[in-house]
Amino acid sequence: MREFDGVPSRREPSGSAHRIYLPFILLLLMFTPSVDSSWWYIGALGARVICDNIPGLVNKQRQLCQRHPDLMQSMGEGAKEWIRECQHQFRHHRWNCSTLERDHTVFGRVMLRSSREAAFVYAVSSAGVVYAITRACSQGELKICGCDTNRRGRASDEEGDFDWGGCSDNINYGIKFAKAFVDARERMVKDARALMNLHNNRCGRMAVKRFMKTECKCHGVSGSCALRTCWLAMSDFRRTGDYLRKKYNTAVEVTMNQDGSGFMVADRDYKRTTKNDLVYIENSPDYCLMDRSAGSLGTAGRVCNKSSRAMDGCEVMCCGRGYDTTRVNRVSKCECKFKWCCAVECRDCEETVDVHTCKPHKKPDWLDLT
Repeated sequence: MREFDGVPSRREPSGSAHRIYLPFILLLLMFTPSVDSSWWYIGALGARVICDNIPGLVNKQRQLCQRHPDLMQSMGEGAKEWIRECQHQFRHHRWNCSTLERDHTVFGRVMLRSSREAAFVYAVSSAGVVYAITRACSQGELKICGCDTNRRGRASDEEGDFDWGGCSDNINYGIKFAKAFVDARERMVKDARALMNLHNNRCGRMAVKRFMKTECKCHGVSGSCALRTCWLAMSDFRRTGDYLRKKYNTAVEVTMNQDGSGFMVADRDYKRTTKNDLVYIENSPDYCLMDRSAGSLGTAGRVCNKSSRAMDGCEVMCCGRGYDTTRVNRVSKCECKFKWCCAVECRDCEETVDVHTCKPHKKPDWLDLT
């Protein structure tokens, strides 16, 4: 397992480096499972290598990639961001959104299952593309888009009248590009998994738009708010992550319609619409034990909280196998004091703490017999 922060830099490879990368990538692709969204790996490799060499991209994705290399760079940064968010949301769970090093599928075989976890990853990755492209538009990093210029004139809110101005985030362009790029592969297939992915992709895109906020600047004598200029801005991506994490908890199991045109809820007593819910088709594995076929890394060696009864507690995290306790010394800042002006001085304090880690799975005794 690893955090996605440590991926190589995105400098464009030289001619000799490109010749070195190509056979390595082809070998990599031969020995890794086929997962639909190979575009996730854009966060680890340069845009030119992605566009030219990774067969996971369908023609439309490759064309968009080649036509807009600057957008691919923004998507690469966005990929790192949404994967970090995924790992934050599931840091205390058996499945912790772990990524696989040197694997173009990023998450391995765990995404082959049409589970709640796959639903969340597709939603948060789609949201990440919207967020990254929209932010790049507003920051002037892309030639093809800029601020949203459609909002002009006067409007009002609970604080009174204001003028639209400033640089509103171009969320509609971010959604439009994310839909065209991310959904391209799914629209080529007519099966239950493709419908599931398209639905969850849309939920992710709409989640970013849901948390758009109005920001304003006051104009007037001595900073008074006699006049206000306002614009629309995206909220921090954590709000989107928190929202999709709640949707993961209440995800709805579905089955495909007989005519293949859509899906229906598996529970006939479920009466609400699933428009804004994440949906899944298969139940998740328990992720307790390493299972390469299911993509489960198991929980052996994971740190757990002895006193917690929640998902991070040792009883739940370790799946009843028990845990080991190790005493370690930790150094932290303590007795901090504010010193005029303007610094904070702290002491380094050392404390001994117990760290609890899940025991490995015990093999049956008969396996040790010769």
